[in-house]
Amino acid sequence: MITITQSGFAEQTINKSRFLAWAAQCEDERAVGAMLRAIASKHATASHLAYAFRVKTPDGVVPRFSDAGEPSGTAGKPILQMLDGRHLINVCVGVIRYYGGVNLGTGGLVKAYGGTAKMALEAAVLAPFVEMQRIEINIDYKRVDELMRVVEKAQGTVLDKQFGEQVKVQIVLPTHAVEAVANRFTQPY
Repeated sequence: MITITQSGFAEQTINKSRFLAWAAQCEDERAVGAMLRAIASKHATASHLAYAFRVKTPDGVVPRFSDAGEPSGTAGKPILQMLDGRHLINVCVGVIRYYGGVNLGTGGLVKAYGGTAKMALEAAVLAPFVEMQRIEINIDYKRVDELMRVVEKAQGTVLDKQFGEQVKVQIVLPTHAVEAVANRFTQPY
C-alpha cells in the first residue's frame, strides 16, 4: 500500500471546461471533509466538485466517491479507479469542473475527471504506507530525552507532553514499533 507525503495539483482545459485536481493525504473521513470544504470555499463558482477517497479504518479500507451531479459513474468513479489502481491508502482526490458550455459526453467526462486526477497523483510525492498507532507512556523526567530519541529513530511523532509527578507523553508510532517502545519505557529503569 502507498500513501501521499506531499500533495499534488493539476489543471487542464478540455473543450472549454476547466478541470482542477488536488490529491492529498487524509487520515480519516473528517480530514477528507475538511479538504473538500476548503476546495469548495475557494471555488464557490465551480460547476462540480467530484471526489474519491480511500481511508483505512479499524474495519478495513473504506472507499467512497461522489459524481457531484455529473452523470452516474462519470466523475467520482474514474477518480476512485485511479486510487484503487495505485493501491493508495488514506488519500483523497478532489476535482473541480468549471463548465465551459460544451457537453463532453459520458466518455469525455470519464476521461477528463480520471485524467486530471491522474495528473494530480503524478504531481504528488508518494511513499509506502506505514500504519501508525497512538500510545501514551508515563515516564520519569530523567528518561524523557531517551524517549524522544527512540521516537525520532522509529519515525514517530510526539503529540503532547504533560508534566506532573511523571511525564505523560502521547506519541504516534509505526505499529510495528509500538510493542518494543512500550516495553522499553514501561519497565522499571
